Amino acid sequence: MSSPNASGEQVHRYVKGARSERELIDKFYRHGYSVMRSAGSGVNSLSPDVIVFKNGKGYAFECKAWGRSLSLEVDKVEVLRKWQSDTGMATFIAWRMNGKGWFFISLTELGKAAKNYTVTTKSAFSINRRLEDILGEPDAEPGLQAP
Repeated sequence: MSSPNASGEQVHRYVKGARSERELIDKFYRHGYSVMRSAGSGVNSLSPDVIVFKNGKGYAFECKAWGRSLSLEVDKVEVLRKWQSDTGMATFIAWRMNGKGWFFISLTELGKAAKNYTVTTKSAFSINRRLEDILGEPDAEPGLQAP
């Protein structure tokens, strides 16, 4: 049986994750993308959390919003790889770091550990793929409206 504190931490983590997903959805929507949040996001492993489309092009994102490093289950990464292969959509881990904004890590850029896949803040900073890189717009700063 888990402690009451552990349960509260899980709820906090879910709320923070859902809020971050909605933030990312809003950013893409404001730049003219059609957006979808997967049903059961954060619960099932059948699809990425967020999917966006514009002008026949789409991206898929597994969203994370915690910690100094991320640890992703092997099964989840394999599902994301299959999704990318089946759909032809570029699929990323979208990591929102407090005070630093969003970083986007492709599935091939994840590090492989014994029992999971990982990405550290150091590697995310080194890759430095930001929202404006995904959007292809140099002025895609938070709060700006798409033309």
